[in-house]
Amino acid sequence: MESGAAVARLQPSYSFLYPKHDASFVHQPPPLFFSDKKSAGRLSLKLHRQFPSVDSNIRASSLARCDATLSDTISKTSRLADIDWDNLGFHFMPTDYMYIMKCPHGGNFSKGELRQFGNIELSPSAGVLNYGQGLFEGLKAYRKQDGNILLFRPDENALRLRMGAERMCMPAPTVEQFVEAVKNTVLANEHWIPPTGKGSLYIRPLLMGSGPVLGIAPAPEYTFLIFVTPVGNYFKEGIAPINLVIETDVHRASPGGTGGVKSIGNYAAVLQAQTAAKAKGYSDVLYLDCVHKKYLEEVSSCNVFVVKGNVIATPAITGTILPGITRKSIIDVALNQGFEVEERLVTVDELLNADEIFCTGTAVVVSPVGSITYHSKRMSYGDGRIGNVSQQLLTALTKLQMGLVEDNMDWIVELK
Repeated sequence: MESGAAVARLQPSYSFLYPKHDASFVHQPPPLFFSDKKSAGRLSLKLHRQFPSVDSNIRASSLARCDATLSDTISKTSRLADIDWDNLGFHFMPTDYMYIMKCPHGGNFSKGELRQFGNIELSPSAGVLNYGQGLFEGLKAYRKQDGNILLFRPDENALRLRMGAERMCMPAPTVEQFVEAVKNTVLANEHWIPPTGKGSLYIRPLLMGSGPVLGIAPAPEYTFLIFVTPVGNYFKEGIAPINLVIETDVHRASPGGTGGVKSIGNYAAVLQAQTAAKAKGYSDVLYLDCVHKKYLEEVSSCNVFVVKGNVIATPAITGTILPGITRKSIIDVALNQGFEVEERLVTVDELLNADEIFCTGTAVVVSPVGSITYHSKRMSYGDGRIGNVSQQLLTALTKLQMGLVEDNMDWIVELK
């Protein structure tokens, strides 16, 4: 086995990849280390072909493989990246490593590896580019005060990806492969995890038809990829109430379609309405069902809840609404705190008498709604402040996610 020094040489500057980024974004990645030998194995680190300026010696050294103890991992990668942690938004920032694993159609995923972050190569005839055969997930890693790193319910993301893959006619990693890939990617990018209370490391797994195809058919090859980026609040309002507008003409999903899976096409479909809403000063769009046009479905990137007294209602999962993991978690938290939760058809008229409205999602966590506009009529909630129920549930969930209370739900995966 070559020495760790060989791997340490794999630290090219990223300035030629991202010349327009602020200099503070340009960092040299630390050597690769893994959480344990059993899960990570002796993964090879290969310089991607997109790095033509890296000399052949560095290319050759990229084949070096290394094993490391947990103490090595902590000492080599725990220093924080030099960025403004107090002003993180929800924007992409390139980090050090990504994870890639491939699979032929009809086969199984195996032999995934960490690579230095950079562009990937795809055929112009790739299934994901021509026919939208792709899915993605979103989850977060948090840093505790004691330096430990926590993941929130990664197995749920793995299961949802597998459900979506079946609908989109794609193979998918096993739950175990998914979770181990997430762990390895997070640890390799550990110094990008924000300090406690400053944000989180957003983790974006992708599953796509990467093989070339011309006629409408499943791609002959699939790629599973994970990249990460540090993030703050999704909405510019932070935890201040957001303002929504109900869309009556454009619909996010239809019965029998792919609205119930995290397909990439679902999100392209909301861009027109969302862009128009933001141009008018709204935070986002709340969509109605496309059949009766009177039942709430979801916001562009999150689920919606309606509070009346001790009852919390949310649209039922019927195939047109994404089964959000934060949604599922909030329902359990609310039940444990004595609320009555109803998963059912929720009419737009119920917004008139609601005490509170809030949204949930991995990116937004729990976001209070300050107003909803419907047919030019504005309905307001909370006098510009987060409601009591929204605050109670937000506090309970984030304390769990950040390891501030005991995890009686068995939702947290601790990496260190």
